[in-house]
Amino acid sequence: MSGVARSGNRWPEEPDGSVARRPDWRDTLRNASDLALVGILTTVAALPVLTAGAAVATASAAVHHWSANETWPGVRPVLRGFRHALLPGVVATLVAGGTAALLTLNLLALGNGVVPGGPVLIAVTALLALSAAGLAGLTVVQIGRQDGQGWRQAVRRAWQVALGRPVVPLALAGVLALVAVLCGLVLPLLTPILAGYTLLALHATVRRIERPTPSTMD
Repeated sequence: MSGVARSGNRWPEEPDGSVARRPDWRDTLRNASDLALVGILTTVAALPVLTAGAAVATASAAVHHWSANETWPGVRPVLRGFRHALLPGVVATLVAGGTAALLTLNLLALGNGVVPGGPVLIAVTALLALSAAGLAGLTVVQIGRQDGQGWRQAVRRAWQVALGRPVVPLALAGVLALVAVLCGLVLPLLTPILAGYTLLALHATVRRIERPTPSTMD
């Protein structure tokens, strides 16, 4: 990943009210390649399965650092953060995997008629799955803001935000649903590359919703 700053690649509205400079095409290309590399490295690090939690936490922290400081963290801090996130990440991986498996089994059982309930329970279960996905996405953003450490605190903070502003997990669920469609139906071979862009989309969506409106700032 490039360790240099992104020149000119800022939010459209600067805090001082000045007009943001349009990013150079070389910045855009470098940023795109960096994010693709983040996705590939995250996927490779998650291949042993039990390391998935640490991989996602570390990658989310790197993307947050890039978004906030316009530079990527160094290799040593990233490796150190990954090492510290390994054991807590195992628990997070088991919880997330168990929840996803349970919801998937319920949907399959309802869809095949093994469990009575019909379309109503299918809709309810699908809604629960979307809510869980949105909360998971919000947790991933929060763990990134905490330098990849503290899954319990990240879950608590994500839950508080979800209760206060349900639009946040709903928007993140939409992002993840779109990515799932792209990966499953259109671009399955590009899933590792899309992982980095997905993390950026999650962080950018939360930042966009959190940004105060002009009426709030007055």
